[in-house]
Amino acid sequence: MNGLEGAGVADQVIVIGGGVGGLAGAIRLATTGHRVTLFEQNSQPGGKMNLFEAGGYRFDTGPSLLTMPFVFDQLFEAAGDNRPDHLEFVPVDPVCRYFYPDGVCIDSSADVDAMQEAIATLSPADGKAWKHFLEYTRRIYDATADVFLFSAFQEWRHLLKQRNLGAFFKLHRIDAMRTVHSAVSSHFSDPRVVQLFDRYATYNGSDPYRAPATLNVIPYVEHGLGGFYIKGGMYRLVEEMVALAVRVGVDLRMQAPVEKILHNGKRVEAVVVDGARHDADAVLCNADVVTAHQHLIDGLDNRVRKLKRLEPSLSGMVFMWGVRGIHRELAHHNIFFSKNYEREFQMLFDKRSAPNDPTIYVAITQRADPSHAPASCENWFVLLNMPYLADGQDWQRTVGEMRQHVLERLRNTGIDLHGKIELEEVITPEDFHRLYGSNAGSIYGLSSNTRMAAFRRPPNRSRDLHGLYFAGGSSHPGGGVPLATLSGMLAADLLYEHEANR
Repeated sequence: MNGLEGAGVADQVIVIGGGVGGLAGAIRLATTGHRVTLFEQNSQPGGKMNLFEAGGYRFDTGPSLLTMPFVFDQLFEAAGDNRPDHLEFVPVDPVCRYFYPDGVCIDSSADVDAMQEAIATLSPADGKAWKHFLEYTRRIYDATADVFLFSAFQEWRHLLKQRNLGAFFKLHRIDAMRTVHSAVSSHFSDPRVVQLFDRYATYNGSDPYRAPATLNVIPYVEHGLGGFYIKGGMYRLVEEMVALAVRVGVDLRMQAPVEKILHNGKRVEAVVVDGARHDADAVLCNADVVTAHQHLIDGLDNRVRKLKRLEPSLSGMVFMWGVRGIHRELAHHNIFFSKNYEREFQMLFDKRSAPNDPTIYVAITQRADPSHAPASCENWFVLLNMPYLADGQDWQRTVGEMRQHVLERLRNTGIDLHGKIELEEVITPEDFHRLYGSNAGSIYGLSSNTRMAAFRRPPNRSRDLHGLYFAGGSSHPGGGVPLATLSGMLAADLLYEHEANR
């Protein structure tokens, strides 16, 4: 990823938002000689990848598994640093422990043969099909990575690069005309195995029954390239990205919400923070693209209407529980599947209501870092998929209903938390909207529930205002920590390329 040949340096760049996309963009820009000021509205950076500590418990409030570690190696190396000197990425195995409503439990593994054996316990025939499915997912990765992940493909100059031209001959491999579910079902017959691999569509907040099978690239990213935990906690990545940003000269300003992006109709000129104007030669916006156009940028009504037609991704409800006792039946990552997965997504996207039988995700980082909980205790991060914000929702009532559902489902699995929860913190879709300005409370930006969703994702360079760039899960290439980081790097490279010689 390098679009910097022949470019120069813009003077003052302002970055709006200190999520991983904004931090990555700021680091990249400062490394290439720009003066960079980053404004973050909250008291600590990281966006949805954040940290909560209380009562001797430590919780990562956002992503709990890291993939594509080479993205972060490249970010640090380009800044003249070495990621392993600061962050230890630890392979996770089992990657996840799956609990099914029929009482069956299996461990997924990064080891191909061990994964085959695990699937075979559910279905011998599907166990045999596993390696063929992994090869299918690898072909999608090979066909999509250079063009759709590591390149700003909406830019003709980048699209027509030699390496990308070669990828066009592989486009038939991206399997965009089937859904995730239909493609997975063509490889596996046991509904429990199908449900396991359908789940990967939720990694970018989408519905496996509608999203294109191109998203089957995600199982390859996890099983083929590996899933990792960051020693000390996932928020360590944010802490070290902040430290790197400071080392390369980024001016970081917390509790400084940007109120407006000012422009003359053709080019951005400044931002307003706490009533004060801050001039800028260019702006890299890490705020949600839809939210930014609705609330930060005046005069682009046509663009706002187009963006509002794009469907937001899933939101979520998070329970952070400090739990007494050690529950050895649970791994670092755990999934308790619903009985009817299709019904769950119908409720989420069609009715925009909390499912009456949600799939439950539980992460316990105490497994890798015992210091994250008091002795003989565990820190439970419990995540349920929820709809994005819509009229008629009652989140106070839903919190109580979902809490009871989770406790009942765990009890049916043999895990009774009665009297064991000594600390609780809750995050709802309304909180995601309030704290991070996410469009309709979505976690992953935009859903990929249409065949053309990947091509309709907002680009990293504004087509309306010169000098305006976007990074984060709502812009290219998409949601999730590595992709949001890539978006910051891509946006920074485009800014470097387009702004210096104006």
